[in-house]
Amino acid sequence: MERVSQSPTDPALNQNPYPFYDRIRPLGLLVWWEDYNMPVAASQPAVSALLRDRRFGRENPTPPIIPDHQKPFYAIEAHSMLELEPPRHTRLRGLVLRAFTSRRIKELAPEIEALSYQLIDAFPNEPFDLLTGFAQQLPVIIIARLLGVPEEKAPDLLRWSNAMVRMYMAARTRADEEAAAQAAQDFSTYLAEYVKARRAAPADDLITQLIAAEEDGERLTTDELITTCILLLNAGHEATVHTLGNGVKTALQTGLRPDDPDLFAEEVLRFDPPLHMFTRYAMEDLDAFGHHFKKGEQVGLLLGAANRDPEVYADPNRFDPARELLPHSSFGSGLHFCVGAPLARLELSIALKTLFDRCPDLALAEDPEYATSYHFHGLTRLMVTR
Repeated sequence: MERVSQSPTDPALNQNPYPFYDRIRPLGLLVWWEDYNMPVAASQPAVSALLRDRRFGRENPTPPIIPDHQKPFYAIEAHSMLELEPPRHTRLRGLVLRAFTSRRIKELAPEIEALSYQLIDAFPNEPFDLLTGFAQQLPVIIIARLLGVPEEKAPDLLRWSNAMVRMYMAARTRADEEAAAQAAQDFSTYLAEYVKARRAAPADDLITQLIAAEEDGERLTTDELITTCILLLNAGHEATVHTLGNGVKTALQTGLRPDDPDLFAEEVLRFDPPLHMFTRYAMEDLDAFGHHFKKGEQVGLLLGAANRDPEVYADPNRFDPARELLPHSSFGSGLHFCVGAPLARLELSIALKTLFDRCPDLALAEDPEYATSYHFHGLTRLMVTR
């Protein structure tokens, strides 16, 4: 196996990781990334195959010892369907999908459009940060409304979410870990009280529907319910913020606009996705792509690299909303395909179309920069003029 060295916190990599992907993709279906001390897959066929290979999973079959200061965070993760395998994953996902239905998501379309208009109406006339003024606000408010959490809690939800997702980013610090643990505790405490209130007084919201969801006599426990709400917010919100920012940046730099909002959103997701690495554990001793994995060893799936594989996508480094619509890896695949994908797609298509319809003269006020967090690929800010 070829070995490569590339710091994931290198500013050059984070500003544009795609030349690195182009360099390692021809080296083999698996390449050893020394900085992560594990093999990674960068081609679309290898990433897709590993996402579907049930011999690999998200749940570590040889769990490590968790330091005391991280335990509050991992107490939440212990009930997350994102981190579990069957049979618990099957049960949790089935119950969540009974409440998080496609019909309920489609019904949000007018609300997403109205909120987009409301946020755009508040844009100032001088240069402003579109991330804080639009991209961060829309998804957190929508998920708060969907869950039934008071909208005024959105700043707290945003703060807790930002702290918790830092646990998945490159070069996290002890301070990041402590902040994530505190956020997990605060988030859990708040939701526990809210769930208790909803059990006593049901309402027309997702939390009430999750409480009521039942399959074969099984229901979500309170801990599972709290973790599911946190997962829906953290996973859905963080990725959608980055995708909106990346999409607006790309549109402004290329001059292309969302004539077909759905196709435009799909090309944004393919071209510059919000999540660039997702890992899997070998659930047993096994051989894959010429490499022997021992039980518990990890493999990195480079989603951003897979989305620009020239063997699959014609002229992959060109943003082309009119290109042939082919599957991409931004929402994963197989058992852990993103539950929130329909909501994310709806938010992206409506928000991007509304933004450019209402602000046809939107322009960059300064060169955007990406954060040096690697796993999550998103901008630090997006200064624009209208």
